[in-house]
Amino acid sequence: MFNKILYPTDFSDVAAKALDYIKQLKEAGSQEVVILHVINQRIIDGLMRHAILESDIENWRNKAREVADESMAEMRRDLEAVGFKVTCLVKTGFPWQKILAVEEAESPSVIVIGSHGRTNLGEVLLGSVSDRVIRKCRRPVLVVKRDTTV
Repeated sequence: MFNKILYPTDFSDVAAKALDYIKQLKEAGSQEVVILHVINQRIIDGLMRHAILESDIENWRNKAREVADESMAEMRRDLEAVGFKVTCLVKTGFPWQKILAVEEAESPSVIVIGSHGRTNLGEVLLGSVSDRVIRKCRRPVLVVKRDTTV
């Protein structure tokens, strides 16, 4: 039913929890996972507003890409170990827009996304990125809630 999974991640705890759900979908016949990380354009815009040198911004972007590549390589190994075919993508832009663009390009069967990202800001009931993805995407979305126990 869910042959190809799009997994947007910001490497937060709730995104890691979503990865556990993806592993369970292998037993239901899922075959492929597209891991997507978006380097947030808002952060880059904020750096530019504070008159940081262009070279500093480029260094930050390169470091962000390096961290993303390392984190996704580990996820790739975990998913391949359970039998998934894995593709890793890193994009720069506004996360919800890039998620929708990759949804269009990759045609996944389902999007598996955490309910809140690293910042935990945005809407009270649902993170702003996941909320926009749910409202605007064309495919089913599995939203994994963050752990609310203390």
